[in-house]
Amino acid sequence: MTTHRLYPAIEPRSSGHLAVEAPHAVYWEDCGNPNGVPVCFLHGGPGAGTGPGHRRFFDPSFYRIVLHDQRGCGRSTPRAEITNNDTGRLIEDIEALRKHLKIDKWIVFGGSWGASLSLAYAQAHPDRCLGVVLRGVFLCRKQEVEWFLNGMGKFFPAEHATLLAGLPEEERQDPLAAYYKILTNPDPAIHEPAAAIWNVYETACSALRQNPQSLRDARSPVMAVPLARLECHYFINGMFMPEGALLDNVERIRHLPAIIIQGRYDVICPPTNAYELATAWPEASLRFVDDAGHSAMEPGILSGLVEAMEEMKSLVGENAG
Repeated sequence: MTTHRLYPAIEPRSSGHLAVEAPHAVYWEDCGNPNGVPVCFLHGGPGAGTGPGHRRFFDPSFYRIVLHDQRGCGRSTPRAEITNNDTGRLIEDIEALRKHLKIDKWIVFGGSWGASLSLAYAQAHPDRCLGVVLRGVFLCRKQEVEWFLNGMGKFFPAEHATLLAGLPEEERQDPLAAYYKILTNPDPAIHEPAAAIWNVYETACSALRQNPQSLRDARSPVMAVPLARLECHYFINGMFMPEGALLDNVERIRHLPAIIIQGRYDVICPPTNAYELATAWPEASLRFVDDAGHSAMEPGILSGLVEAMEEMKSLVGENAG
């Protein structure tokens, strides 16, 4: 199998903040070929935000690469804000950005929560999508949230014990409710340590081989607070969608070309999720990476995503005008 590398680093051609519903302003950037096939990168979390490396999955000579930080994330303001922050509103923001940039149709590309949002957006606006590329499928069901909070401990018992140790003993039976109460406390002295514990737990479980630098970065309040608070906010509210909706509405997007890249040893979003999605969407191409977990930056996942975007050139080219 051919090994693909990320494209060289690039800078945005333009960027800015798009005022959406108060109090939010969404950061966006437009990169690559201004006349190329548009692609909308949707980051994970909820709460993770984008980074310069995310521009590099795409051939900048072919694609017009649009990234944005979802409400409360990254360079969007206000940081870690949960007011007026739900899945429906994030879909509205994607549409507002598409119109702001005068884009007719685009490919949607996302991993983990970004895969969820890609599916939700495509199902809401199939006429605005050219194709779909997903990684580490999360279908937003109760069983998947429960797996994140407790099941992952079967593979990462020490990390899970540390997650629970961050809570009073009497509150450990319901870690989601307990962490939500702490993470929404306005006092940084209370919510920042809890956010670091939550984020380290997720980061430690996300790769087949742990990255020490990633674990150190995960403790940073700038990174940890939005991710932990927003994940808890979405988890405790059922991801703001009906149970099973992403599978139930696959029929709306089965006509779109789709490629799914899934780590065989993804503990955060187990492979059964991707298999169920592909079973409901037989036209989609599901590809397992046998030596990878969840992280997009693991070599096999990275290579698979770049290859998927290379294939998308021919799959969507005739419909991209």
